[in-house]
Amino acid sequence: MMAHEADVSERHLAQLEAGEGNVSIVLLRRIAAALHVSLAELFAAEAETQHEKILIQRFLERLPAHRVEDAMFRLLREFGDEEAARRKRVALIGLRGAGKSTLGLRLGQEMNIPFIELDREIEKDTGMPLGEIFSLYGQTGYRAIERRSLERVLHEQERAILSVGGGVVSEKETYDYLLSNCYTVWIKARPEEHMARVIAQGDLRAIAGGNQAMDDLRRILEAREPLYRKADMYLDTSGHSVDESFAKLKTALQANEKRNER
Repeated sequence: MMAHEADVSERHLAQLEAGEGNVSIVLLRRIAAALHVSLAELFAAEAETQHEKILIQRFLERLPAHRVEDAMFRLLREFGDEEAARRKRVALIGLRGAGKSTLGLRLGQEMNIPFIELDREIEKDTGMPLGEIFSLYGQTGYRAIERRSLERVLHEQERAILSVGGGVVSEKETYDYLLSNCYTVWIKARPEEHMARVIAQGDLRAIAGGNQAMDDLRRILEAREPLYRKADMYLDTSGHSVDESFAKLKTALQANEKRNER
């Protein structure tokens, strides 16, 4: 660590970085040595960028291992060369019943760009319904097909609104690809609302499953929440009408776009 190499306490070093506290020439020499720069370089305007890079590196080194990957993606998304292109495609993620398709369709119409449901693209690419794909190829095979369909769609569409299946987050490489190529929005809701909306769509399996189905849903949401939180933003549709949720989504996207332009 920097403090150890410079033989100074972390608290004192933090004060110096904040422009507070006293510093001696001897301490400055130790800090310069720890940074592998000369005293002149330490104070030179040209060295500011390098010093900032070192500070960023130190920050990353202090992060827990499970947070480093998240930090990397956030940096890539905010400052990567492809950021402008990435923001032209909005991907809605989350479990069924959150409102992805309803909101995505309206958003596409509002922005006059294509709305694409990845599940439908997978069915078109294979010529089979999703259930049959799972039966024939299993979870692993389905995820490989999902990745190929996603790559094709993003290659073909410079601008689009996508609705992506909730399980995409469980396949790391595919999810990383989505995060790197789309502005992602986690559409979430309370478990009870997820279930009620699925039943309203005509899927009565949830009713047959009773309490077990609800318990399974809660476990899935809990397990996937850290992955969903890697999205650029999230929208909670709990207790809101479609109109209210759409207004919130549109306002949030517009605010983010303005911040990006600045």
